[in-house]
Order: sequence, then C-alpha cells, then structure tokens
Amino acid sequence: MEELDPLLSDSIVFRSPVAHTPYPGRAAIKLVLKTVNTVFKNFTYHRTFATADGLGVVLEFSAEVDGKALKGIDMLRFDQAGKIEEFEVMVRPMSGLQALGAAMGAKLASQKQVLAGQD
Repeated sequence: MEELDPLLSDSIVFRSPVAHTPYPGRAAIKLVLKTVNTVFKNFTYHRTFATADGLGVVLEFSAEVDGKALKGIDMLRFDQAGKIEEFEVMVRPMSGLQALGAAMGAKLASQKQVLAGQD
C-alpha cells in the first residue's frame, strides 16, 4: 500500500458501497484497500473503461466474500497532475454487498477515526 501513496492526491476521497459518508485522506483509503484485500477471495479485474479526457477510469471486477459472489466497479477520477482524487466502489447483487459490508465492518470497527480522516 505504500507504493500507492505517490498515486494519491492530497485531497483523495474514498466512497464505499456500504457507507453513506465518504472517507477522506490517504490513511483511510489505504486502510480500506488493505482490509478489502483480506476479505475478497478470487478477485479478478475484467474490463476497463476510460473517459475521453483520460481523467476518469472504471474497472469492472468480480470476487467472493464469505461464499457470496459479487460483481463491482471501481470508479477512479484523476486530477490534472494524474493523481487519484476520488475512488468510488459500487457492488451488486445485494447478497454480495451485504457480505462485503459485514466482513469489512467487523474488521474496521476499531478504525473509525482513520476512516473519518482523523488519523
């Protein structure tokens, strides 16, 4: 995750598929991505879509969480310097989203300050 640091804007925001409030800051996004790597099984990226200006990319993926299959997309928005300033995730179906939310919630329950950008 430390190799991710140079790719992140100072104003990075992570938008979770299970949380209403966005998670601001590098510490929060690195914590979420590190944790999801322990939750997802059989994670695979399938397709990539980009906006004409190159400042937006969508990555389609599939994975399993606690035996529930899911499909999702990572939507990344870049600033003019090419750094990621927004990372938003969407997941379906509901059973996969619920399994992901439960697994991530259990692992991140003690990290609320980091997720709120108060690291």
